[in-house]
Amino acid sequence: MKILPAILTNDEIDLEKKIRQAELFTDWVQVDIMDGQFVPSRSIVAAHLSKIKTRLNLEVHLMVRDPENQVKSYARAGATRIGFHYEATPAPDNVIKQVRKLKLGVGLAINPETPISSVEGLLDKIDFILFLSVHPGFYGKEFLPEVLDKVKEFRAKGFKMEVGMDGGIKADNIKMIKDAGVDYACVGSGVFNHVAPQDAYNNLLKLVKNDE
Repeated sequence: MKILPAILTNDEIDLEKKIRQAELFTDWVQVDIMDGQFVPSRSIVAAHLSKIKTRLNLEVHLMVRDPENQVKSYARAGATRIGFHYEATPAPDNVIKQVRKLKLGVGLAINPETPISSVEGLLDKIDFILFLSVHPGFYGKEFLPEVLDKVKEFRAKGFKMEVGMDGGIKADNIKMIKDAGVDYACVGSGVFNHVAPQDAYNNLLKLVKNDE
């Protein structure tokens, strides 16, 4: 299982600081985008991200209403792939088509209460699915273990795509997450709230590898 450091901030200086920290120990980060409408909080926007040149691959996680209005901006800002919330648009199929036209990877994020059955008709059109294991919009929220059952259900149905999990992931639950069938875990406060983010990241990797 891979670990993606997750950056959630409303400050462009903090954004660059976290990206530069992550460049020391990983090839991928997730950047969380919040609009104050789909979720209560606001974050940095595409204009901030576009100012930062980085070698990192960027998974942009759009926690925004009507993501179809924003995918082009984040493509221009350097996204490698874009995940958007199924719950945020009445036409998720159109968003997927837009991202495909931009030649980026595309994925669906689903909130804890959204059943897998809601998105089954879209799964053959996307590259990854991101299970939210907290209610989205804030750093450091408490992990919802019942989401592990959703991942197990998803795997039991035979879907082969890449599975991510995002929210409340720490050293004390990372093994359970891997065992449920998750391919990559997005970790925000569990990495960046530590004095030495690289040490925190390496410790999580070690826990995952020791469990093999």
